[in-house]
Amino acid sequence: MQTVLGAGGQIAEELTRELHRNHTHDIRLVSRNPRKVNDSDQLVSADLMDTEATKAAVAGSEIVYLTVGLPMNSGLWEQKFPAMMTNTIAACQKHDSKLVFFDNTYMYPRTAAPQTEDTAFEPVGRKATVRAQIAMTLLTEMHAGRIEAVICRAPEFYGPGKTQSLSNSVIFNRIAAGKRPLVPLNARAERSLIWTPDASQAMALIGNTPDAFGQTWHLPIDQHRLDYRQMIDIASEVTGRRIGYTMVPRWVFCVGGLLNPAVKESEELLPRYRQDNIFDSSKFASRFPDFAITTYREGISRILAGE
Repeated sequence: MQTVLGAGGQIAEELTRELHRNHTHDIRLVSRNPRKVNDSDQLVSADLMDTEATKAAVAGSEIVYLTVGLPMNSGLWEQKFPAMMTNTIAACQKHDSKLVFFDNTYMYPRTAAPQTEDTAFEPVGRKATVRAQIAMTLLTEMHAGRIEAVICRAPEFYGPGKTQSLSNSVIFNRIAAGKRPLVPLNARAERSLIWTPDASQAMALIGNTPDAFGQTWHLPIDQHRLDYRQMIDIASEVTGRRIGYTMVPRWVFCVGGLLNPAVKESEELLPRYRQDNIFDSSKFASRFPDFAITTYREGISRILAGE
């Protein structure tokens, strides 16, 4: 049995499809209101804030994937993420299950320095602090030998379906809707974006590779990074129309944050858009050389084709 905690989001759905396609048909999906992705999926309704409910949901699982996503709300993150991680670790320890944790890069320094699996955490802001806290909680248990686990870390998403990210919402979704894209802060800063199906497929591969455990892995991205200006040029070629863009300076987000809580929550991430973002996934590429990584041109073309 392989169990997905936090079923329902884009990453979890793609993960479930990949597990069924290439690894196992014995899959359990856990969330408050889980829905089947494959006909054979087993559904369990559970609140991961409940210690006993989490233990019951994990029972019988060989591998557990923690893929929970929460709305961009700092208070909610502080309230829920640490408790969910603690409960998941306890459940996996009780049932001798392996844990695969889907993580992000919020705790990394806000600089243009390359980010590797060994990059030290330097969290700035409430959400970054929470992400550092839960990652360190798991790393402590891993290093103490109290759990067999692996961390799969991904940069900002872009992709099809329900993929949620700043790049999807202000760049690609606007282009697909015939609107002018909005570029945050700097159009010439190189971006590191991960195609969501690639992230999920790579996580399934790592979770089913025994010698990958006990480590942190950067999930695979196209290492030929582009800036937003170059991405928009690709969109122009794909759509056959000239696409301009509007640069959005920091002060606009600050003013918008006074009126819109969602914009306010995004301000913590904005410094990351001022300079290059260099997410290095060469460790994964070396270990899994046959993994087919989606190029930015392929991904952008698929989004704009409505795939």
